[in-house]
Amino acid sequence: DIGDIIRGKDLFYGNDEEKKQRQQLDENLKTIFKNIQNSNPDLKTLKDEEIREYWWTANRETVWKALTCDAHGSYFRKTACTGIGGTHNQCRCTKSSGAKGGEVNVVPTYFDYVPQYLR
Repeated sequence: DIGDIIRGKDLFYGNDEEKKQRQQLDENLKTIFKNIQNSNPDLKTLKDEEIREYWWTANRETVWKALTCDAHGSYFRKTACTGIGGTHNQCRCTKSSGAKGGEVNVVPTYFDYVPQYLR
């Protein structure tokens, strides 16, 4: 889950190659979050896990929109945005015609704080 990865709480370790990629991703995230702290004096006193949580809270909606709206025709959008299935016209993204998407603006964050092994 992306939220768990961002917040440094992901439980999936995978194979050795996956572990190396996760370690590299985590190092990159630490650098990014340190840059965010350095550019905002109000955040300088936050611990690593607090800055991760701060960023995720501020950006989870944008991340969800990128996953669902910018993944053209893939799993997340297929039934809601293409007119196939019971979720027709429930697309939360702007339509290709430029028309406004449906009134479906709920970011599914209700699982954010449920432990990963229970989801």
